[in-house]
Amino acid sequence: MNGKIHKACILLLFGGLILGQAADWPTYQHDYSRSGVAGESLLTPFSDGWVHRSKHEPRPAWRGEAKWDGYNKVYDMKSRQVFDYAFHTVIVDGRVYFGSSADDKVYCLDAATGKQQWVFFTEGPIRLAPTVVKGRLYVGSDDGHAYCLDAVTGKLIWQIRVGPKDYRIPGNGRIISRWPLRTGIVVVGKNAYCAAGMFPSEGVFITAIDIETGEVKWQQKQGDLPAQGYLLASQTRLYVPAGRNNPVVLNRADGKRIRVVSGQGGTYALLTGDSLVFGPGKTGTLGFVESNRGDQLASFKGNHMIVTPEMSYLQSDTHLSALDRQRYLQLARERRTLQSRQKATSEQLKKTKSTSVDQRKLLQKQLTELGQSIDKATTEMGECFPWQVRCDQPLSMVLAGQTLVTGGHNSIAAYDARTGKQLWRGKAEGDVFGLAVSGGRLFASTNRGVIHCLEARRLGE
Repeated sequence: MNGKIHKACILLLFGGLILGQAADWPTYQHDYSRSGVAGESLLTPFSDGWVHRSKHEPRPAWRGEAKWDGYNKVYDMKSRQVFDYAFHTVIVDGRVYFGSSADDKVYCLDAATGKQQWVFFTEGPIRLAPTVVKGRLYVGSDDGHAYCLDAVTGKLIWQIRVGPKDYRIPGNGRIISRWPLRTGIVVVGKNAYCAAGMFPSEGVFITAIDIETGEVKWQQKQGDLPAQGYLLASQTRLYVPAGRNNPVVLNRADGKRIRVVSGQGGTYALLTGDSLVFGPGKTGTLGFVESNRGDQLASFKGNHMIVTPEMSYLQSDTHLSALDRQRYLQLARERRTLQSRQKATSEQLKKTKSTSVDQRKLLQKQLTELGQSIDKATTEMGECFPWQVRCDQPLSMVLAGQTLVTGGHNSIAAYDARTGKQLWRGKAEGDVFGLAVSGGRLFASTNRGVIHCLEARRLGE
């Protein structure tokens, strides 16, 4: 098999639906799996390029986490809705695009110089990054509309109100639609997918739009969960984050619900095939749900994960780790089977009070052996980390070749993905919630409305 074709097949298998060219970053976290894996390598050290300072800082919809959950006795809680803490960038054909939650505009900058190319006004905050496909930019706004723009000129091609009425209300300190778009827009084939609505009692409208005409192809209304956080897509399914709640899995062909997965909620999510990783829950925990199942197979202590065919990488508040995910999940499946047998044996023991002493002793022996096997599998799961290092950048993470880049509080760092060795560290103006890679450059977005463009070292330098 041709090497380039083989590589593309691997990326498709693990990264889901891929957009654009290798050097592009056409949607949030690069692709619709939200993998955070760039199609190119970055070499350290990075050097300063340009800096864009917005006139207004981001105005997040949700200001932060609750202080504690007294009922469940959970303290130091995580914020589960951090999708709009920075102006997340997408980069295509040498242009940088982002939307603003402060002044309600879409911006286009020159990727080499940071010079503004054009702006487009909407009537509400733009909280999630645009998506750029084949010369068109797709973006949603809290004004309740989905927009399609010419990516070169910024001219409007079409717009559509996704909710049932043009009805405005006070929301999160702004005037917004009763049905704001807070899922981003996914474009696959001839359809653009999005969802409008955060009040289930008013209806949440998950919608497929014809990309040529801007007309609705299908629309499904859900009345039990909101829609907040970046949509994800595989070959056959849509995944809709539901704010603090658990994601919804839909059939992409017609929008019909397949299931709601179990977990601790949150707007962070990524796909590997049709398996879902999401969180961070209340305590900074990522759950792993396999394809065609609703229950969690495993959980990981951390905020973000990068998945590759060879290895996975886990970012927590204090550490960065490499994870042999295949071995870890194999052990998790074995443990789940053992736990099912343990439960069945325990139930059988409860029902054998009148049986012989020998029979009860046999069941008790089986329970002891099952418990030991479960403990052994759990111990081996803890040994599936080839390396783990201290890391004080817990807010964002991307992978470019063998370079892991992490964003933190006023800082950015780069690590060797093979060893965990820190390769470079730099400063940033604010908390780095957004990272993107394109054309040999690293783009870092902060909660202060600042976008840093850093130049990677070139081969031979």
